[in-house]
Amino acid sequence: MDNTILRWCVILVLLAHGVGHILGFLVSWTSISAGFAHQPWVLSDGITIESPVGRAFGLLWLVAMIAFLGAGFGLLAHQDWWRFLAVAAAFISLVAILPWWNTVTPGARIGAVMVDILIIAVLLPGWGEEIAQSIQ
Repeated sequence: MDNTILRWCVILVLLAHGVGHILGFLVSWTSISAGFAHQPWVLSDGITIESPVGRAFGLLWLVAMIAFLGAGFGLLAHQDWWRFLAVAAAFISLVAILPWWNTVTPGARIGAVMVDILIIAVLLPGWGEEIAQSIQ
């Protein structure tokens, strides 16, 4: 595959995955349900996404969104730091999503976690530098 095509695919995945994180923020801070179930988080029965703890995690979703968008635009602008930001965003995303496993819609949670794990697996290890440079 041509590196230009691969680069644009990575940019689109980063941007789309980032935009998807707005739902976690909106569900916790507004009355929009976005298909999220009204279930407690996995750590206890009394904490819902609308609770103060849920709203704190909503802010994490917002931070993940901003970081993924930054990584996507950083790659678009050929910046060296995009890889670090993408990996950080993937870790933040996992921390934001996993406690709400019962709340997030099944397709979204599985797809989001798979994208996060793929980003970490491809960009974090030693070979991540070579991959990042080849598409930058």
